[in-house]
Amino acid sequence: MSITDQDLVIEAAEAGATVVRSYYGSALTRFQKSAGDFATTADVEAEKAIIDVLRAARPEDRVLGEESGHTGGGAADRLWLVDPLCGTLNYAVRNMLASVNVALRTRGQATVAASADPFTNEVFWTDGAAAYVRRDGMDERLTPSAESQLVDVNLDPPFPNHGVFSAARMLADEGFIERFRPRVVSTTLAVAWVAAGRRAAYVTDGHLRDSVHFAAGIALCQAAGCVVTGIDGRPIHTGAGGLVAAADEQTHAALLALIANQRARKD
Repeated sequence: MSITDQDLVIEAAEAGATVVRSYYGSALTRFQKSAGDFATTADVEAEKAIIDVLRAARPEDRVLGEESGHTGGGAADRLWLVDPLCGTLNYAVRNMLASVNVALRTRGQATVAASADPFTNEVFWTDGAAAYVRRDGMDERLTPSAESQLVDVNLDPPFPNHGVFSAARMLADEGFIERFRPRVVSTTLAVAWVAAGRRAAYVTDGHLRDSVHFAAGIALCQAAGCVVTGIDGRPIHTGAGGLVAAADEQTHAALLALIANQRARKD
């Protein structure tokens, strides 16, 4: 019996997480990619493990991996987006904040996705209709919640909208300080946490349409019922870009107002 896309995305993410776990704490070779950005042996080997799983089940599909780029020449409407280790710097300095992200984009939409935490053995996943977390083979439906008021922000470049929006400036806004508590974990595992109710929201700048880092987390948030837009409130991947993923309308509106404050000050 052939494996479903839903089961395949979970299997692939778990395969990557197993590799990431196995290399944790070891002497890692670093491969410099650009200023301030590098991959490690764990990134490379985890991506190989993920792609091996995908290729065995879907040899005709295309794959975009963070480390290996585009491979495969199959149907243009099926593309797997693979981020084998999101949080490489955390991981390299033995900080257990990382995720393994895999998503399938079909006809422009993420149809299944998974974000695995290698150190809690949790896999956050979606079949496109709902979102779940799998622990010890059991699935639990994800329920967003803004109760914590914790907002994770991405402070890593690039910042294409720096002239009108900066996450660092938002953190200094009195309105933010009065309502929210900031967190910076430097891995897109935090986007999955919004879907799971462990964060009230996540905010980042950037152009994320083909991002292997964010595809799984965005799909999880959308399936869980979060409010997901760009930083200008427009549909995701349009307008100014970026991401505001919030547990509810009130949190989302408050964050958009804080972002708008920066534009008003510039004008």
